[in-house]
Amino acid sequence: MCREPPGTPATIGRHRRYDRGVPRLVLTVIGDDRAGLVNALADVVSAHDGNWEDSQLAELAGKFAGIVVVGVSADRSDALVSALHELDGLLEVSVHTGSEERRAQAGSRALTVDLIGNDSPGIVREVSAVLSRHGLSIETMETQTRDAPMAGGRLFEAHVEMQVPPSSDLTALRADLEKLAAELMVEVTLAPPQTA
Repeated sequence: MCREPPGTPATIGRHRRYDRGVPRLVLTVIGDDRAGLVNALADVVSAHDGNWEDSQLAELAGKFAGIVVVGVSADRSDALVSALHELDGLLEVSVHTGSEERRAQAGSRALTVDLIGNDSPGIVREVSAVLSRHGLSIETMETQTRDAPMAGGRLFEAHVEMQVPPSSDLTALRADLEKLAAELMVEVTLAPPQTA
């Protein structure tokens, strides 16, 4: 049986499959929202034998922005970076060298925090300060504001996923979040992540 070295693309029909051992680049992208931005970026990645792995992309305040993780062999990396910079005017692309994924500490638990309430400055600062004091690592955070359907004004919503080390005091964390919720007049829910 022939084995390929890590990072060597294997051809399957017209497509290539990549080993997760290839170097990875983290791209941050932003541009004026318009049709075709993802395709333009994907074309450049594919033209340099790159593999689009993970991404989070969204339209925010008229801008299209996001983060993309691309696997690309070391001998194609420089050419890919140069080609990405040629997208200036359409997309501003910053390139960062990826590192090994951080593994969750043994015994840690996944938890989510969901928050909803009237929008006001400082909510993210206050919530993140509580989580930081308890040594929690935020893995993903999504926030949005929307019109309040009945009372008028704006609602702020947040969904946070995090890893909780085994040494954390969940009772104290819950108490601190409940105290903060009362101060900010928002609803905060702490729970294990829902599975599909």
